[in-house]
Amino acid sequence: MSLRRKIYEVIEVADKDDRDSLIYDRFMLVCIAASIVPLCFKETNALFIWLDRATVTVFIVDYLLRWWTADLKYEKSGKWAFLRYPFSFFGIVDLLSILPSLTMLSSGFKLFRLFRLNKALKALKFLRYSHSFELILNVIKREKRALAAVCVLAGGYIALSALIMFQVEPDSFDTFFDAIYWAVVTLTTVGYGDIYPTSEIGRIVSMTSSFMGIAIVALPTGIITAGYMRELSREKWD
Repeated sequence: MSLRRKIYEVIEVADKDDRDSLIYDRFMLVCIAASIVPLCFKETNALFIWLDRATVTVFIVDYLLRWWTADLKYEKSGKWAFLRYPFSFFGIVDLLSILPSLTMLSSGFKLFRLFRLNKALKALKFLRYSHSFELILNVIKREKRALAAVCVLAGGYIALSALIMFQVEPDSFDTFFDAIYWAVVTLTTVGYGDIYPTSEIGRIVSMTSSFMGIAIVALPTGIITAGYMRELSREKWD
């Protein structure tokens, strides 16, 4: 077995029969958890600085190894695999979790402080090692047509209810965007209460939207739950 092939098998999601891969994944999980600890505090100290530098070094090595073995992961892409990985979801997450710690800019460059927000993306690296997340992704892929239909239904109903409310409550909504905002928070049953109808017909439309919201929000939940159970059954029988 070549060195590149061995590295690829180690850094990929752990196989229960591959001891080296399991150790590597558990080590990465510890590094990810350690990298998130400084984000939970406003102040900084020598320990947090050391943790950040150590974990970022590990992430850089991991990123380079995954890039080096990208052609093994994306075999159908050929040499283009080396260009595909940096633009993949996890490739972007990995890069964004590294970049903020590499910026050595003066604090006067306030715009570049936005890079610090990307440090929170380190938490997303947990998803790479989550079997449940992999199952959910498979469910979404299998049920994408049904989920797309629900999204279209929700979007259409939001636009329709917003248009109706904008016409019957001209004093409550200054712009059509306000009506869209009201429709979204009503459909999702959040209801902040900052914008609300005052007329009788407006309240009837609002009540109808609230009931419809319960039904529409429940649809994708039921689809994903049913698909998740099918995936679990399929894995059990496989």
